[in-house]
Amino acid sequence: MGEAIGVIGAGYLGATQAVCLAELGHCVLALDTDAEKVAWLNRGAPPFFEPGLGELLQRNLSSGRLRFTTSPVELAAHADIQVVCVGTPQQVDGLAADTSQVFAAANAVVPHLRAPTLLVGRSTVPVGTAARLAELCTRIAPAGVNVEVAWSPEFLREGQAVADTMDPARLVFGVTSAEAEKTLRRIFGVGEDHDRVVVTDLATAELVKVSANAFLATKISFANALADLCEAVGGDVLTLTDALGRDERIGRHFLGTGVGYGGGCLPKDLRALLARAGEVGVGSSFAFLAEVDAINLRQRQRVLDAAVAECGGDVAGRRIAALGASFKPMTDDVRDSPALEIAGRLHALGARVMVHDPVANESAARTHPALAYASSVEEALGGAHLVVHLTEWAEFAGLDPLALLPLVARPRMLDARSSLDRSLWEEAGWSYRALGRPNGSHRYGR
Repeated sequence: MGEAIGVIGAGYLGATQAVCLAELGHCVLALDTDAEKVAWLNRGAPPFFEPGLGELLQRNLSSGRLRFTTSPVELAAHADIQVVCVGTPQQVDGLAADTSQVFAAANAVVPHLRAPTLLVGRSTVPVGTAARLAELCTRIAPAGVNVEVAWSPEFLREGQAVADTMDPARLVFGVTSAEAEKTLRRIFGVGEDHDRVVVTDLATAELVKVSANAFLATKISFANALADLCEAVGGDVLTLTDALGRDERIGRHFLGTGVGYGGGCLPKDLRALLARAGEVGVGSSFAFLAEVDAINLRQRQRVLDAAVAECGGDVAGRRIAALGASFKPMTDDVRDSPALEIAGRLHALGARVMVHDPVANESAARTHPALAYASSVEEALGGAHLVVHLTEWAEFAGLDPLALLPLVARPRMLDARSSLDRSLWEEAGWSYRALGRPNGSHRYGR
């Protein structure tokens, strides 16, 4: 028999969490202030693309284990375990994370609680937020109702969120009591001997997610800095990073070169960690993160400069096919998407940009309506003077360059993700360029 659980927030994190908790056998009610979103979810239609989520949503709605509501009163009455899954975006006027939704969630639900409650934070927050939230709950909870705060940061990867929730690589439980730990083990289905659980204090738990993302961002920026160096000296960054990745102390993951990182997590979390370190007086120890961020942003300019160079120094009036709009494959998320920013900047320089993304055209059009969008690769490439590969969708890796050759005005591929098969494109008659890679074969002097 599962637990009655409330989930506060039904965005990307909250909806995924609610669906997967229901799939684990719990009775879940999820709250959101957006009535239209709630209506869509109650009809079994996720308002975003995430592989496998739609099927689980429909199954758990049908079973009766899952519902969505706009009523904080209903949510408070439903459960004495409440999971906070609201957004913490970067502040408009600074680098720090905006935690206003976290405190708004507590203010909306806690005054209506009827029994002692465990409030579990899953959102990514600056260290110290949980302690402040606990103080707030003490002030606003009804008389005689104790609210204990725990923090268990999520580690969902967009495109793999269902698997990451159902079979997590790690679970971090920041708790202040043994009873809270037992409750978290019950709701996530892990026993005392589960080797993927880390039990710690609130502050350490809050630091895990932002620290992990800052470290991964550093690896990406380091790889792109190496691409700069390879381009200057004639080296091959793919061979270099492959050799580095074979060292088990370094590993291959996140050593890919290309347009840099984006999305709603890595940029925001790196900046939030940098900001919080400054607030508590240790900013000098994290100053390097500012350069990590700067390298990442410069990478977008490097791709833009390469596209201009491939068009002879001026893209005005040139038709450019942009393959990809989402910040990474298997998602329609275009938040801080390097791909979409580069396409937009090419458009601003006068290029006639045609974007194609397997799932993100609609979300991209909402943020960049001035761009043109194609429903297929073939439509995007029609009459193109340059093709720019911006997102590593499997569909793009599987393209037949020989079949595409008659569609373009000039067969030029700028592989900004450095992930296509260069020999395949060159043998089909295309000019191929990837940043940090020499042109043509360089083995044995050829």
